[in-house]
Amino acid sequence: MPRTRALLPPVLLGVVVVALVVSGIRPYDRLTWLLETVWVIVGVPAVVLAWRRFPLTTLLCCLLAVHALILIAGGHWTYARTPMGEWARDAFALSRNPYDRLGHFAQGFVPAILVREILVRRSPLRGSRWLAPLVVCACLAFSAFFEMLEWWAAVVGGAAADDFLATQGDVWDTQWDMFLALVGAITSLALFGRLHDRQLPSPSTERSRPA
Repeated sequence: MPRTRALLPPVLLGVVVVALVVSGIRPYDRLTWLLETVWVIVGVPAVVLAWRRFPLTTLLCCLLAVHALILIAGGHWTYARTPMGEWARDAFALSRNPYDRLGHFAQGFVPAILVREILVRRSPLRGSRWLAPLVVCACLAFSAFFEMLEWWAAVVGGAAADDFLATQGDVWDTQWDMFLALVGAITSLALFGRLHDRQLPSPSTERSRPA
């Protein structure tokens, strides 16, 4: 089991990097690809550089890899044109490609564990009743900030930013995006809170890590 935990992070890293490179080959729109995958492009080096001082739990590594793949697919095809979303739209007679909804649910679901891990390991909130509410608030705040980024992209790019916005004609798209991020964060904590606690290092282990 320890060997599996040691091998999993580099395997996940390799999968994400390969997927990112492949997605950059003839994407539907180069600017949209860059805007959607910039979080992966920046996040992967950040995790690698911080790993010695702040190695992530197995759970968080898996969630981050899944989230990266969601972003990469959305960047390659655009969220309104992903094949998986088109299949779901046709199979369930939906009015729109729902992949964008999945992306924003993941925007709360995955960062919830990331924020929780940082707060537990780098703040006095370990075991506090305030931990979960603050994690949810942080995720919702990031979702709102992301919606402002989309707004700024629309102002700067005009019609060229339509693929990045992926509103698909829904006037309530912004509200849906933030609501789904909120639901994702709450669901993630409810499902993985105890598992995450079992994987988190003890305070004494944290103190022994190199600065």
